[in-house]
Amino acid sequence: MKYEIRFLPSDLLTNAPEGTTIFNAANWMGLAIDSTCGGRGTCGKCKVRVVSGVAPIREADRKFISEADLADGWRLSCRAVLHSDCVVEIPRLMGNPKAALLGYGHHVILNPNVAKVYLELTEPNLDDQVSDLQRVHNALAQEGYDAHSNPSVWRALPKLLRANDFRATAVMVGDELIALEPGDTREKNYGFAVDLGTTTVVGAIINLNSGAVEAVKSELNRQAAFGADVISRVSHTMMEPDGLSELQARSIQTLDDLLDQLTASSGIARANIYEAVIVGNATMLHLLMGIDPEPISVAPFIPAITQPVTLRAADIGLRLHPEARLATLPHLGAYVGADIVAGILATDLTRNKDGQLRLLIDVGTNGEIVLGSVHGTLATAAPAGPAFEGAQIKHGMRASDGAIEGIQITAEGQVILQIIGGNHLKPIGIAGSGLVDAVAEMYRAGVVDASGRLIQVEDARAKLPDALRERLLTIDGVRAFRLSDPASNIVLTQQDIRALQFAKGSIAAGVAVLMQQMNVTAKDLHQVLLAGSFGSYINPASARTIGLVPWVAVEQIVAVGNSAGEGAKIALLSFREREAANRIPEFIEYVELSGRAEFNDIFMETLAFPPLDAES
Repeated sequence: MKYEIRFLPSDLLTNAPEGTTIFNAANWMGLAIDSTCGGRGTCGKCKVRVVSGVAPIREADRKFISEADLADGWRLSCRAVLHSDCVVEIPRLMGNPKAALLGYGHHVILNPNVAKVYLELTEPNLDDQVSDLQRVHNALAQEGYDAHSNPSVWRALPKLLRANDFRATAVMVGDELIALEPGDTREKNYGFAVDLGTTTVVGAIINLNSGAVEAVKSELNRQAAFGADVISRVSHTMMEPDGLSELQARSIQTLDDLLDQLTASSGIARANIYEAVIVGNATMLHLLMGIDPEPISVAPFIPAITQPVTLRAADIGLRLHPEARLATLPHLGAYVGADIVAGILATDLTRNKDGQLRLLIDVGTNGEIVLGSVHGTLATAAPAGPAFEGAQIKHGMRASDGAIEGIQITAEGQVILQIIGGNHLKPIGIAGSGLVDAVAEMYRAGVVDASGRLIQVEDARAKLPDALRERLLTIDGVRAFRLSDPASNIVLTQQDIRALQFAKGSIAAGVAVLMQQMNVTAKDLHQVLLAGSFGSYINPASARTIGLVPWVAVEQIVAVGNSAGEGAKIALLSFREREAANRIPEFIEYVELSGRAEFNDIFMETLAFPPLDAES
């Protein structure tokens, strides 16, 4: 059962399941409540006034709130659990909290799960024989931390404290004391945010004090040698006795290579990275943690884990601080993973207060689709294949120097190329964005018809300018169109066009299924958000021309970049936002496309390109 909660003075309204704390409900709505303990009931700062509704008094309330204030409705929001509709007044934050602009115009109050607390402890004597550990815990309790620690901290205590005159910095991850460092090291506080993609892995070192990105790099996923998509990698774990350990090792190797580059360029030591937030699809995260992904690949498509997890990074071989923690976000389903939850967090799709309907498409090997608003949301995944990544395309390649990323065909038949790294470079292949642009431009110019078929040479004589007709080729019996000059000879074949049609058709069919289920049309959409590294570079008009996205005004199609990576950064920098992300599955209905008869029918319909007269 869900209850209605109204927040004052903002007058914002939300519905939250029974058992949700007021603290978490406020986080979900993007309302800041003061706290240093992360909603664990130990700092006493998250006071709110329950104007109406049921809010039983807890033990923690009596510890921090006077009897008079309790009688007036004041409660610790992290302990106040919803059991009825209620109205809650949130006091103004004291001071100006640090904030950063992340994601898609997302203002994030910096409150990371990692905190460094400088301690100047009184030295023990015959009148004060409190143990070293208790002395540290007592000092942390005064700062609002109910700390837990482990033997690695205990072993270091005696010498570290006495060698530094009992001055040290406690490193807290949540409520766990993971390390004690000599002196004041508060300035060295970093995290590692990762989007673990099937094809590309993007990592960033984040300054947890300022929110600044200290360094960011991307790498090909080393697992690619075992297949371009998740199914082929799952097959490897099934066919080879050491397949799972091989793929896990490749994941760690990829992250290790990224960290080598990031630490070298930033000058930041791995020992000063205390937490990693890693997002990715369910298969990628299962492989990272060494969990058998086979059940994900066969009906009824059940992951071993869908909830968010936290573990020691060292337990899977990731070399950060020896006691650093690795956290993930939840999955919505077998093929809509933590990367999409991160994207939803970054775009605020399910929490945007304007209530407008938005469509989020993460265009990649596995095309994830989310349709919704604060009023309700659906999500699904469509098997697009690797064409958007440039794979299985004759001259396809990653988006790197020398790749064609954009194309324009003039009325006179001139083909103008845009090349990554500068148009002075010789083209060596075509990236996914260039593939979409090329086919869209060829369709507009009449080189390709609505079915995706390349024009016959005899028809071209009457319909195309000489400059375009001269680019029509036959290579080993396969028709093709030359994009570059003859020296570079970058071509697009009929098979390449078909591969793009199958990829875009799968995503378009997934979108259509969600829109049918929600009973909406393209006219109801406020925005179409294109996510992923591919989505950052695609030409919105070209995406619309080939039917990858619904027919909306071009200005409504917005590239939101690597939203998964941005969501990982947000979760790293704010435990409030991480809690909001962990609740996202409660508000989204996952739609499984496998076995739905209408999906196959819609897929066949969406293979063709939309009529060009819709553009006029």
